[in-house]
Amino acid sequence: MKTVKTVKTAYTEKIKEMSMMSLICSCLYPQTSYPTTNYQFGDLEVKPINKRLSGQSFEVILKSPTDLSPDRPSPLASPPALTSPPKRDISLDELQGRLEAAEERRKSQEAQVLRHLAERREHEKEVLHKAMEENNNFSKMAEEKLNSKMEAKKANREAYLNSLKQRLREKEMHAAEVRRNKELQADLSG
Repeated sequence: MKTVKTVKTAYTEKIKEMSMMSLICSCLYPQTSYPTTNYQFGDLEVKPINKRLSGQSFEVILKSPTDLSPDRPSPLASPPALTSPPKRDISLDELQGRLEAAEERRKSQEAQVLRHLAERREHEKEVLHKAMEENNNFSKMAEEKLNSKMEAKKANREAYLNSLKQRLREKEMHAAEVRRNKELQADLSG
């Protein structure tokens, strides 16, 4: 934050040092060909930019605060916690130990994956067995229900046929009685 304030104050001081008359004159009497040279005012550099046709434009460059004073100390180095420790040489035994530990981790991870797959397979078998049992139970219940319905329909049909036969017998008996009565009347009258 301090460097921002110093840059800001340095910039305002340099603007004050430039004569106002030269700024106003450059605005009133623009040059037709823009200079390509840079102007140095101590720690301030002014570079003309040929971008606008209606007037002049400048790029003002301030030097960094470290460039301002040569007796200023250099910036601090990064703290030791942020820098990485120097690499040390790894011995063959340590490397072999790391390889063995990695192999053990790989084997244990592989065993864990296989155990998980076996558990999943067992669960799938249980689910399949339960589904087959439920399907068999459903089939048996549906078959029993169908058989009971068929038996009920068979009993109803037999009862209906028996009632039809009974009415037919009654009609035949009635018809035979009517014929006998007619014959008796025909014999009596004639």
